[in-house]
Amino acid sequence: MRRDTFLHGLAALAAAGLLPSSAQAAANLKILIPANPGGGWDLTGRALGKALQDAGVAGSVTFENKGGAAGALGLAQFANMGKGDPNALMVMGAVMLGGIISGKPPVTLDTMTPIARLTTEYGVFVLPASSPLKTMADVVAQLKKDPGSVKWGGGSRGSTEHIAAAMIAREAGVDPAKINYVAFRGGGEAVAAILGGNVTVGGSGFSEFQQYIEAKKMLPIGITAPSRVKGIDIPTLKEQGLNVEIGNWRGVYAGPGITPEQRKAITEMVLKALQSKAWAEALEKNQWTPAVLSGAEFDAFVKKEFASLRETMTKAGMVS
Repeated sequence: MRRDTFLHGLAALAAAGLLPSSAQAAANLKILIPANPGGGWDLTGRALGKALQDAGVAGSVTFENKGGAAGALGLAQFANMGKGDPNALMVMGAVMLGGIISGKPPVTLDTMTPIARLTTEYGVFVLPASSPLKTMADVVAQLKKDPGSVKWGGGSRGSTEHIAAAMIAREAGVDPAKINYVAFRGGGEAVAAILGGNVTVGGSGFSEFQQYIEAKKMLPIGITAPSRVKGIDIPTLKEQGLNVEIGNWRGVYAGPGITPEQRKAITEMVLKALQSKAWAEALEKNQWTPAVLSGAEFDAFVKKEFASLRETMTKAGMVS
């Protein structure tokens, strides 16, 4: 057989996702990040891309950011670009589920292909260093006095920090519908607003705020974890008398229309990447907690999470 004929056939098999992972090492993978640069999804997607290459299961990885509407804009784009493509992945997570529940977009996750949950991270609330407020108790007092005067800044509507802000209001005896929440399309925009004092309090994952907290440019006042997180010296909301606990997990999906064999192959590639040195370094650097699930377990988890978030958001007055 001529060499060019053999290589052409090999490329066709790889494109169809019918080669074992080792033979797909030179595949060009695409990762759609449904948020603007600088946020948790962006950090996750780029860390995963590096890990895929470090593990030797991808020759190259390209990234595309498409932010807005809690990931709904990126999801709609991925429904087209990822259709039938076994080499395309999209970052997603709890924020996207919340956005789907609150925004009811025309394109949902129902037709997409679940691959794996990667990590979980708890939300952190911070104040600008120049703020006259110094604690969560100060924020709650101001919230009770005048709900609209407290401007909460964070991810898209329906994000975990939005849900947490509504839960804090409810705990404080304030109508969650009265909170003044400002949604940003990406973590970079939210950080700029906080540093500029354009919001009263900001919320996001610790990894997005870490460098600014360490530089004393942001003052952390609470974390949404059930108990203190190792390596993060921030009091929980529960410690401060607010019964608020919510985690922000992140994962990846493939597009619609790929075969079971292709799903198995890309899942194996992702799971191998999660064993790489590059991924271990990303976990440590960003204080992410590994929370790996794949296959039927991940499918079941997403369904359960949808139901749980819908119940939480309904109680917080975010959806009816």
